[in-house]
Amino acid sequence: MNLPIRLRPTPYEKVWGTPLTQPWLRNPLNRKIGEIWFEASKEWPLLVKLLFTSEKLSVQVHPDDNYARAHGEPRGKTEMWHVLRAEPGAQVAVGLREPLTADQLREASVSGEIEHLLNWVSARVGDTFFIPAGTVHAVGAGLVLCEVQQFSDVTYRLYDYGRPRPLHLDDAIAVSITVANPPLTQPSGPVLANCQYFQTERLSVSGAATIDARPKTTLCVAVEGEGRIAGQPFQAGEAFEVPPVGDPFEIESPHAIFVIAS
Repeated sequence: MNLPIRLRPTPYEKVWGTPLTQPWLRNPLNRKIGEIWFEASKEWPLLVKLLFTSEKLSVQVHPDDNYARAHGEPRGKTEMWHVLRAEPGAQVAVGLREPLTADQLREASVSGEIEHLLNWVSARVGDTFFIPAGTVHAVGAGLVLCEVQQFSDVTYRLYDYGRPRPLHLDDAIAVSITVANPPLTQPSGPVLANCQYFQTERLSVSGAATIDARPKTTLCVAVEGEGRIAGQPFQAGEAFEVPPVGDPFEIESPHAIFVIAS
């Protein structure tokens, strides 16, 4: 039978991470975990992560495919975030509040004023934010996110709050969308994001749900609850790769939520 394959999570410590990773990851050494990666088959062009923040991440931007390939990378990076935990007052920044010229963007990045020119919005459990390549963005403190992205680690930093990490102003300014970001809207149904690179869905299970065969590789990430998937036990923080055109299978749980990426 062609059934889901459990993926090994790979945790990474980050300066902005947190030891508060449960229930998604046991962390007995209280390491400051910032990311957990779930990598599927090598040919799969997507990466799914869980992000844990105790501080603001850098103000950053990602290139599109054309710019990335012209600079020696296999692809650019479009991504989305689905909020799993949010402390009171938690925020994310998506795009700019007002249009800027390239010179204004550079000056604001050097001075740190860029932080105050971003479109900061409240982030609550269940919210979803779509971040196309070229969108200047940042993630605030006190959040746990499920991120689905193109498989790329290309990040251009505009501002990093004085941390001793390099900035990439020339590349960042070259790829940044410098018009004001349009008003953000939340998805009204189970589809969280749908673009040329991926589709993500939220699946809530109360009892049992049948997952039918799909034409391409799919990742099922348990973000809440526990139960059984195709007869295998699961708990929050685990991910499963579903091969293309596999056999239908059941997810059984009194209550569970999955983010499904394909």
